[in-house]
Amino acid sequence: CQFVVSESTFTYFDSTRRYIERHGKPVAFYSDKHSVFRTNKTGELGGDGVTQFGRALTDLNIDIICANSPQAKGRVERVNQTLQDRLIKEMRLRNIADTEQGNRYLPEFMAKFNAQFSKEPLNPKNIHRELLPQEDLKEIFSWQEERTLSKNLTLQYDKILYLIEDSIENRSLARNKVKVFDYFDGSIKIKSKHRELPYRIFDKLQKVDQGEIVSNKRLATVLNYIKEKQEHNDEARSTSVPSRQHLGKASTTKIRKTAKAKSENRTLASRANK
Repeated sequence: CQFVVSESTFTYFDSTRRYIERHGKPVAFYSDKHSVFRTNKTGELGGDGVTQFGRALTDLNIDIICANSPQAKGRVERVNQTLQDRLIKEMRLRNIADTEQGNRYLPEFMAKFNAQFSKEPLNPKNIHRELLPQEDLKEIFSWQEERTLSKNLTLQYDKILYLIEDSIENRSLARNKVKVFDYFDGSIKIKSKHRELPYRIFDKLQKVDQGEIVSNKRLATVLNYIKEKQEHNDEARSTSVPSRQHLGKASTTKIRKTAKAKSENRTLASRANK
């Protein structure tokens, strides 16, 4: 376990990847009904109601069991309550006050806690399974979405326009499905089946900064106009892509609220002008 900035799909991806690398693949994970693990809405991933985390576990042939009763969920919550009480007190005694120090202390705390409270299972057999050669954890624990290439070999993801390299081989992909892989470190790959497609990007939300205005005095009027127009537009990234708070980016909740506030302000301004 580890301390993280937010409880997101990517932080669960990272924790699960580290667990599997250390112990192997379990038969199943037992969880609550957090939206990372389960959704009752269609359209989360191809309209089948499967979350990105659920898709990753399916790729690894791991089941996920969501607690379906107060008694079952209580088993997890009681442990969490104990840990939050005991762990916080231990950290205060050691003057631990930030995430980095906390993560360095966690292995020591876990070892002491398990030595004191763990119980031997009735069946000591370890049924964790080894990874198969074709199971690439970095690839599996990435956010994956399908996009359709335009006739000009372009696609949009997170309000960024991706321009696939024009080649004889790639031209046959026009109007076909490709898959976008969004990785934990923020890198992006686009693939057709197993072939990676080289691309260039055009960021629709990239701003003109003041430095450009100063160094291009002859274009100052035009650049100022562009800058003002960009600042007036909705500059929020898409809320449908994963949270990147672990990379220091704004939360999708904050983005959603900002976009909603800007939309409401524009509506009020429009009404005032009428």
